[in-house]
Parts: sequence; C-alpha cells; structure tokens
Amino acid sequence: MIVERRAAKESTLVQGILIFIALLFFTIMILMPLILVFAKAFEQGAHVYFSAITDPIAWKAVKLTLITIAITVPVNTAFGLTAAWAVAKFQFKGKNLFTTFIDLPFSISPVVAGLVFVLLFSTNYGLFAPLLNAWGIKIIFAPPGIILATLFVTLPFVARELIPLMEAQGTAEEEAALTLGASGWKTFWFITLPNIKWGLLYGIMLTTARAAGEFGAVSVVSGHIRGLTNTLPLHVEILYNEYKFSAAFAVASLLTLIALINLIVKNVARWKIDQQNKK
Repeated sequence: MIVERRAAKESTLVQGILIFIALLFFTIMILMPLILVFAKAFEQGAHVYFSAITDPIAWKAVKLTLITIAITVPVNTAFGLTAAWAVAKFQFKGKNLFTTFIDLPFSISPVVAGLVFVLLFSTNYGLFAPLLNAWGIKIIFAPPGIILATLFVTLPFVARELIPLMEAQGTAEEEAALTLGASGWKTFWFITLPNIKWGLLYGIMLTTARAAGEFGAVSVVSGHIRGLTNTLPLHVEILYNEYKFSAAFAVASLLTLIALINLIVKNVARWKIDQQNKK
C-alpha cells in the first residue's frame, strides 16, 4: 500500500510538471505571439489599423489571396477525394509509388518548388517558354504562377487526411450498396461521403490555412509586384521591410484571424472524427 501511494504521488507530481511545461511552452510560443500581433497592430491607434487594412493595395492582396484559396482548395479537394478513393478502395500496381508522390510536396522546400516552376514556365528561359511566348501566356510573375505554386504545396493535405480514414472504414458498406443495385455515384454520395465528411472538412481546413499563409513558393514566382502579385503574406513582408510596423501587424492580424477560424473548425472536425471512431 505504501509503495502504491508513493507511486501515485510521483505520478501526480510528474503529471503536474508535464502539464506545467506544456502550458508554459504554449503560452510562450503560441499565446503570447498571438496577443502581440494584435497589440502591435493597434499600437498607433485604431485609425492606423483600419487605414492599413482598408488600403487599396492591401485589399488587392486580400483579393488575390482569396482567389488563390477559391481555386486551390476545390481543386485539391477533388484530387484528394479521388486519390484517397483509389488508394483506400482498390489494389493496383504502383500504389506505394503513387502514395509517395502524394507526399512529395512535404519533402521539397517551398522555395525549391517555386524555383522549379520558374524553370518550367518562365517566359525568358523556362522549358515551356517558346509555347508560352507564342500563345502570349504569362505564368511566372503573374497570378497563375501563384496559383500553381499554391496548388503544389497544398496538394497532399486532403488526400493524407482521408486515406487512413477510408482504409480504416474498409469497403464492406460500399460493396453492400453495389450489391443492392446502387450506382457508383449513389454509393459515393450516400455511403462514402457521409462517413468521411468530417475528415474531409479537416483536410479542407488544413489546405485553406496553408493556401492563405504560403510564403516561400509564392515569393519565388510572384515577383513582388504591388497590386498584382502580392498575396497577404508578401504584403506583410513589404510593409515590414519599409518599417511600417503597425501596418504590417495590422495586415498580419487578418491572417491571424483566418488561422483562428481554421483552428476552431479543425478542432470541431477532429472532435467529430474521434466521436465517429468511438462508435
């Protein structure tokens, strides 16, 4: 009994120390920076804050960021659903190689990815330069390059969230539906999709967060042209380099709000997934 009580006390002490360390790390690395972003944003008053976020150049950066999200998220959602369905529900040659390629954007630095797109689509020395010049298409240092770079870096998130979930669920329900005469589309819409909806939402939120905050690859292909190829992260960098600190933090607060909204939705989705797995 004495040994058990001592072990219980030690266990409680260790648990308390670990919780304290975790909370301290959370406060220093996450909570304080979030608070400081808004504190610096309003440091020179509300008028400076609202002037920074309503500036026409800032709004063009917001617009480009939203356009990039509006294109990349649906495209990568469609790809992620297709890839996850293929990997989880079927056996085929090259399956392991295919899943490795899905993870490729995780392994490559975003800056390197941006340089690859420059080597491919630059109108000066890119591999496809003759075709692009002949057709009058500009990709690098233009919004299409930003969208392509963002598509690449956000490609794995939906697929990687859905593949283990769909593999764990198996194929029994889909096979039963097909046996009863349901079409492939009806099977997907009424059987598969309801079972993966929260995992899909989680993957979409991860994709959205990365698309909104991507800097490395976008910085390489954008050319930093104000009002044309600057997304929100690039606009923040320019303001900061010009020593407009309050304006930079004001615009950064918009990205912070997007991140907080994503965090809330992701946590709800993760809770729903855990509840679903317990059933």
